[in-house]
Parts: sequence; structure tokens; C-alpha cells
Amino acid sequence: QVQFVESGGGLVQPGGSLRLSCEVSGIRVNLWTMAWYRQAPGKQRELVADISALGIINYADSVKGRFTISRNNAKNTVYLQMNSLKAEDTAIYYCYPLGYSGTDWGQGTQVTVSS
Repeated sequence: QVQFVESGGGLVQPGGSLRLSCEVSGIRVNLWTMAWYRQAPGKQRELVADISALGIINYADSVKGRFTISRNNAKNTVYLQMNSLKAEDTAIYYCYPLGYSGTDWGQGTQVTVSS
């Protein structure tokens, strides 16, 4: 059974940092392009960052230079290090492979940036 379990979210002040984790079961994270998405209230889900099987990384312009995606193949886990957080980063964050449709999305992890 393929599952994605996101964690690490929370309430942080502007300028702060958080590290999100996505524990994956049922598929190998190093065989897919794994991605982090986010969905803010009233907005569509958007792609934040992705890392391919070959390690090629892409970021949305809005997070470039602030966020870092990585993976640990041994732990089958994908991470998103978020620095210099802004209020507009407030959203629920999800991980899911690009082009995959074989299972439901996880519950995500809430990130709230507020003073």
C-alpha cells in the first residue's frame, strides 16, 4: 500500500525556519520525481519543489533561495527545509510524486507563518 505521511509543520514567526518530512511507503523515493506541493486557503494546490530520480531539483520562483528539497533513500523519506519564512508561505504542505495517480494524497502538514 502506497502512503505519504507528512510532518514537521507548525506555527513560526516570519523569518523563521521549519523542516518538513514525508515518510513514504510502498514506492521508492529514489525511483520517482518526488515533489512538495502546498495549498493555501481559497487557492489551488501549487508545486513548490521537486527532486528527480537523478537528483535534478526544481523550485517555484516564490521559494527559490529559501527552500531546499532533499531525500534520504535509506529512510525512504523526502524533506523540505524552509528558511526565511513569509506569511505567504502559510499553507498545508503535501508530498506526492509527479505524474503519479495510484493512491490518495496524505493529510499534509500545516505551516502557519505569523507574528
